[in-house]
Amino acid sequence: MTVVVKIGGAKAVDPAGAVGDVADLVASGEPVVVVHGGSTAVDDLLSRLDIDPTYVETPDGVVGRFTDEATMEAFTMAMGKVNTDLVAAFREAGVDAVGLSGVDGGLVTGARKSAVRVVEDGKKKIKRGDHSGRIESVNAELLETLLADGYTPVTGPPMLADDGVPVNTDADRAAAAVAGALGARLVVLTDVAGVYADPEDPATLIESVTTPAEYDALTDAAEGFMRKKVMAATEALESGSPEVVVADANADAPVTGALGSGGTHVHASALEDT
Repeated sequence: MTVVVKIGGAKAVDPAGAVGDVADLVASGEPVVVVHGGSTAVDDLLSRLDIDPTYVETPDGVVGRFTDEATMEAFTMAMGKVNTDLVAAFREAGVDAVGLSGVDGGLVTGARKSAVRVVEDGKKKIKRGDHSGRIESVNAELLETLLADGYTPVTGPPMLADDGVPVNTDADRAAAAVAGALGARLVVLTDVAGVYADPEDPATLIESVTTPAEYDALTDAAEGFMRKKVMAATEALESGSPEVVVADANADAPVTGALGSGGTHVHASALEDT
């Protein structure tokens, strides 16, 4: 079964372990698709360009960067460099990697958001001028063709909006869409060991989620950035992925460890009757 590996773009995430681990999986004949983020690279470039990023909170409590036109230009540049650097690292590790954005071949497409709902000073508002989109389709055939020819696709945002314009989209949700389209297991690598029942206590790691009751406990426990991870896991499972694992990118053999017993494993059965 194909494995989709999401490598986070946070400063605390070192991709080196995942690169070596994916190289070992590919060498053993395992088909792998890599999806990457790039939040730190985007923030660093915005700082160098003297652009102050704007962060907004949705009514659901999810915090994200607002992508205006200037931010979108910086985002596209930064993500291109992240992709190129990651492809180079994989090729150095012996992986025949091919870099793609969500725009290439119409890999990730969907509707552009003309505005977003946000919460400011405790009030719900509509904020316009956002350059982001809602993923509606994935060109799974393109990925399957590359995999069948022995290549390892390495991809990330931007996506292609329905008006033909590249726009931002969340990398976790892009990974979820890719995993669902391929019917693949999804490993989401981040800077913690998984989802904790008590977000402040790593000893409370939730190891397995197989029932609706356990899923409810998972969603209740997910706070801050982890809410996006759980949201992405839900979308992946709903669209065809059999299992999602949230695990530590900095662990030894992070991908094979997650495919074993490491991290938080969320199974499709957890969404039954939810």
